[in-house]
Amino acid sequence: MTTLIEKTAGLLAFVRSVEAGSFSSAARLLGTTPSAVSKSVAKLEARLGARLLQRSTRSLSLTEEGAAYYERVSRLVRELEEADDSIQGSSLPRGSLRVSAPNDLGRLVIARLAGRFIDRFPGIRLELLLTDRNVDLVREGVDVAVRVGPLADSALMARSLGSLPFVACAAPGYLEAHGTPATLDDLGRHNCLRYLSSGRPVDWRFLDGGIAKAVSVTGSFDTDDGGALVAAACTGAGIAYMFRFQAQPHFSTGELEPVLERYPTPSLEVFAVHAYSRHVSPRVRAWIDFLRENLPDNDRFQRLP
Repeated sequence: MTTLIEKTAGLLAFVRSVEAGSFSSAARLLGTTPSAVSKSVAKLEARLGARLLQRSTRSLSLTEEGAAYYERVSRLVRELEEADDSIQGSSLPRGSLRVSAPNDLGRLVIARLAGRFIDRFPGIRLELLLTDRNVDLVREGVDVAVRVGPLADSALMARSLGSLPFVACAAPGYLEAHGTPATLDDLGRHNCLRYLSSGRPVDWRFLDGGIAKAVSVTGSFDTDDGGALVAAACTGAGIAYMFRFQAQPHFSTGELEPVLERYPTPSLEVFAVHAYSRHVSPRVRAWIDFLRENLPDNDRFQRLP
């Protein structure tokens, strides 16, 4: 008869193998050997009567049964870690922390803060997942997601981290060739590089005499990737509208310069969201407090990275 200890070992080996991507990486996390991890997973599969992982010489992948099983048991493993954290009390938080963030914000801002966070909390293993889609926190085993803009009504708990201002900008070469727009109406005579959200171009928003205006622009380049938008603007393809933190490094090098600065742009609020309102783990609390400390206001976002 399988003991509780054997069952727990199998669950931990399975979950860590999925998260780490290999038996050897999972073994390092668990302080054991790859063969021991592989045997524990094999025993778990034998007990369940189902194959959970497809093995190859280079990687592991979940079977359909494995994906469904991981969705359930990964939450149990995290709850066990959180129970340990609550007993440890004042000691530094430990364990794995899965964070989701939008691509550019994660790469240009949050990832650059990772070293400082790890130095402060050496017992936490931080996993940063970059995607512009809204992940399902519970289904995908994500502890905290950083999201920009209005939040849909949900059971998620949210804390504000600050806000992100926009800026319209272009390469000096483009402005020399086509002129610098002086008014919002002038945008109609320029090639505007548009960002796509859910397949639709995003309007450019400004304040004109204190009145909010949404400007529909046209151009010959559309993309759903913020990095591609920045790259196209830097090559002189046209005028772009982006978050200031994306443009700031290129203002410093002279590759881009702001336009239409007489028209203030709105900001989008940034939130940290997590799935559980009660018994928030010390790891989650430490991460959110760290972000609030390091990303407190518009000015901070403008100056990063």
